[in-house]
Amino acid sequence: MTMRMMIMTNKNPSIEECIFDCMDDFRPWTYWKLKEVIYNRHGKFYGEPTISAGIRNIRKTRHREKFNLPMTGEVVIKERIIDSKGYTFRLSPEILNHWRKHAD
Repeated sequence: MTMRMMIMTNKNPSIEECIFDCMDDFRPWTYWKLKEVIYNRHGKFYGEPTISAGIRNIRKTRHREKFNLPMTGEVVIKERIIDSKGYTFRLSPEILNHWRKHAD
């Protein structure tokens, strides 16, 4: 069962599960887009501070284990939005290599 399937069957996903459900496409996400998609997919409303904390939590050991992420290195890449305020966040492409190595 994939992580997305696990999250989709969970009736009360955590903020970290909601964020991971969005970010597992490896595209850049803003706080505002995450807030919108989480509300549309899961019916949960989170503000930017809560989403920021959830992104930080994904970097922690407990969530690295839960989402089968590498235990070392950066798993969330933060990039400034050019000519604008704010940042985008995306999962590191290195995660795909990790998943391929541990798919057996």
